[in-house]
Amino acid sequence: MSASHAAATAAPPSLSITHSRRFPAWLASEGLSLAFTTYQAGKVFFIGLTPDEQVSVFERTFARSMGLAAVGNSLWLATLYQIWRFENFMGGDADGQGYDALYVPMEGRTTGDIDVHDVAVSADGKPLFVVTRFNCIAELDDTSSFRPIWKPPFIDRIAAEDRCHLNGMALEDGELAYASAVGRSNVAEGWRDQRADGGVILDTRSGEIVAGGLSMPHSPRLHNGDLWALNAGTGEFGRVDRKAGRFEPLAFCRGFTRGLDLHGNYAVAGASLPRHGGSFSGLALENRLQSEGLGAKCSVSVINLTTGDVEHSLQIEGVVEELYDVVLLKGIRRPKALGFKTDEIHNAIRISAN
Repeated sequence: MSASHAAATAAPPSLSITHSRRFPAWLASEGLSLAFTTYQAGKVFFIGLTPDEQVSVFERTFARSMGLAAVGNSLWLATLYQIWRFENFMGGDADGQGYDALYVPMEGRTTGDIDVHDVAVSADGKPLFVVTRFNCIAELDDTSSFRPIWKPPFIDRIAAEDRCHLNGMALEDGELAYASAVGRSNVAEGWRDQRADGGVILDTRSGEIVAGGLSMPHSPRLHNGDLWALNAGTGEFGRVDRKAGRFEPLAFCRGFTRGLDLHGNYAVAGASLPRHGGSFSGLALENRLQSEGLGAKCSVSVINLTTGDVEHSLQIEGVVEELYDVVLLKGIRRPKALGFKTDEIHNAIRISAN
C-alpha cells in the first residue's frame, strides 16, 4: 500500500481521513465520488475531488446514519427514526468551489426507531428497507410506520424482537431478490448465539438459503450477474456461489466489513474497528488479526474483482470507528449536501420547469 495523503478539505477536528496515493486518480478515471455513513458518530461523509485533483471531504449530521441508496439524482438515507430522500439541485453544473452536486433533503418519512439497516429503490421508484428490529423488509406507507413485504420463512410473525438480525438485501432487475441475516433464530436476540457461523443469505423469492455457515454477513449486492457479500465476522469480501451454496472470499479488509457498492471491475467496501465486548467479540476476525500481528482499520477499500487486490483505500481515524454503508455516486466529481444546522437550506430553492 502506498503512503497515505491527507484529504484536501478539513474533516471535523477529532477526525483524520487519509488516502492511498493513487486514490484520487482512480476516482477521476472512473468518474466517481462516494458517500459513506457512520451511525456511531451520526454522520454522512461525501468524498470527491477538488478542481486541483485533491480529495474533498464534506460531512453532514443525521442521527444514526445507516443505509444509503443512490438512484439517478436521488439519494436515500435511513436514520434513527426517519427515512430521507435527497435530490441533487445542481444537475452537474459546478459552483464556484468545484462542487457539482448539492443533495437537498426533500422528504423525510417518520418510521419510529425500528432499526432500519439497508435501503434500496425498486424498479417502480419505491424505497425498500430492512427493518431489523421487526425481522422483515418493508416499504413506506402513508398511514403507518412501515408495510412489511417479506420476512424469512423461519420467522413466524412480525414482532419487535430482532430475532435473526436481518440486515441486508439485494435487488435484481429492480425487484427484491436476496437478504442477509446473522442467524436463523425465531426467538428474541437469538442471533447473538449464532454470530460465529450461523449467518445466511436467502433467496427472497423462494425462501431458500443460498449460502450458510457465514459469520455476521452484510451487504449482499448483485453485479454483472454475480452475487457479492461481506462476511463481516471474518473481515472478508467475496462472491456467493449460489450453485454450491458457499461464500468464496476474495479480499481481507482488516475490519468488521459492512457497506458495499460495485462499479465495473471494482468493489468498494467499508470496514469498522471491532468493538471490545458485545456482538463483535469472539469472532474469527479477532483471531486472524492477532495471529498475523495486524491492527484493525476503519477504512473504505477499493478492491479489484479480478485479482482481489486492495488497490486504493481511505483510512478513517479518530472519533469515527464504525461505518455502516458505502455508495458510489456515478458521474459526480465533488458532492455536498444540506442539513438543518446551518442557514444554507433557507436559500435552497429550485423552481420546476413543468
